[in-house]
Amino acid sequence: MSLHATTSQTVGPYLHIGLTWLITEQLAPAGVPGERISIEGRVLDGDGKPVNDALVEIWQADSRGKYGGKRFRGFGRSATDSDGAFRFHTIKPGRVPGPHGQLQAPHILVNVFMRGQLKQLVSRIYFPGDPANAKDPVLALVPAQRRATLIAKKRGKAGALEWNVILQGKDETVFFDC
Repeated sequence: MSLHATTSQTVGPYLHIGLTWLITEQLAPAGVPGERISIEGRVLDGDGKPVNDALVEIWQADSRGKYGGKRFRGFGRSATDSDGAFRFHTIKPGRVPGPHGQLQAPHILVNVFMRGQLKQLVSRIYFPGDPANAKDPVLALVPAQRRATLIAKKRGKAGALEWNVILQGKDETVFFDC
């Protein structure tokens, strides 16, 4: 019996080879109601070096807090570039029910896929200054000193946000077990 890994047991550098047709960085076409936002960030390893072959996937509700629909899919994917950068253009989601029916703060669900991982990383993006963050049942489970890794930062023009994925180290992004 061999304990060596085979190609079926590892995630290779195939994202840019086979998955580029799945890239969807524009989630909200013209006419979809809601506050327009853009989210840009980078995926960085524990040494602060860019991860140039990751795939960042997001899922979100529309501005009314509803998932899916004919005009707004609420699903997007962005492949990182040579600087580890990804981007999305969408709308700020509305509040959705959470555990025990309690409303959650507006947030975007995130999955990160990359080489060397057998399972994707799962996280969330929350919005800076949103008063609902204080009572969000999921955010409340995260130690106070680590919550900032889940909250995007305002950048430049209106609606521009930055949210980075730090894989290890002092400022490591909070990831959830699913």
